[in-house]
Amino acid sequence: MFARSAFRAAQPLKRNLLSRTYATEPSKGISTNTILYTLGAAAVAGGAYAYFASGKGADSVSAKAKEVVTGQPKKAFTGGDQGFISLLLKDVQTVNHNTKKFIFQLPEDDMVSGLVIASALLTKYQNEGQKPVIRPYTPISDEDAKGYIELIVKKYPNGPMSTHLHDMTPGQRLDFKGPIPKYPWAPNKHDHIALIAGGTGITPMYQLARTIFKNPDDKTKVTLVFGNVTEEDILLKREFEDLENTYPNRFRAFYVLDNPPKEWTGAKGYITKDLLKTVLPEPKSENIKIFVCGPPGMYKAISGTKTSPTDQGELTGILKELGYSKDQVYKF
Repeated sequence: MFARSAFRAAQPLKRNLLSRTYATEPSKGISTNTILYTLGAAAVAGGAYAYFASGKGADSVSAKAKEVVTGQPKKAFTGGDQGFISLLLKDVQTVNHNTKKFIFQLPEDDMVSGLVIASALLTKYQNEGQKPVIRPYTPISDEDAKGYIELIVKKYPNGPMSTHLHDMTPGQRLDFKGPIPKYPWAPNKHDHIALIAGGTGITPMYQLARTIFKNPDDKTKVTLVFGNVTEEDILLKREFEDLENTYPNRFRAFYVLDNPPKEWTGAKGYITKDLLKTVLPEPKSENIKIFVCGPPGMYKAISGTKTSPTDQGELTGILKELGYSKDQVYKF
């Protein structure tokens, strides 16, 4: 079986569906913490005079010093009773024919989002005299990024929030709240995970994969199966290709197109039982997890839908037929 031999010695990277291999971690060098603490202490010491001389006072210097010592920058989103925060839209970039990237400014330039892995944010807007529209989105920006968050949003017909976002221009504001916790991740929590995604359901998968591969201590193997209509619809493809080239023994991506170009060598149509049986870790494997995120039709076919945000519901569909248990599957 392909899944059983997926992590043997790496072969040259190819673009066809079943020829991709997986990769080792880069070699470790000088301790990152040592470098960061040394540079951080120097930055605080050197910056203190400028802050005091400019009349900005000791508060800012104290905050910077605390961040270097504790490694905990200020968080924009703290959950609990915090409520919604209004963020300024800094920039909008076109990704493809129906998808845009939105860059929102956090309240302070030295803030991080405060998101954990895995988690999302709620967005909200309200037209006068109407009920508020609230939708969850998973940012694609790194959780350590300071001063901003990035969303990629596909515009759906009759989608009130996606339409509102696509109509926004820089300088306008949108309300956010979070983090909304999803699946709690820890390094090496599972030996092998599979990410089955469709459309913008790729964003929580990217959040999870990015977190795994930026941590040199996390050795988790990752398989991605990503379904879309056309090649242009494959979001974050460059980012996933970078992971695949850097870690060919640990990360593999399989793309499925409903309307592929003539030269397409990957899978065609929908994500099928035969494809998943071939590329996923076997259900009898120990310590695996299958994550699913996509449009309602994909959930129904692959895993069954969630009963509610807090109830995963019963496992049905292809994954059930292949012998996976409810505990082995998580629906975003």
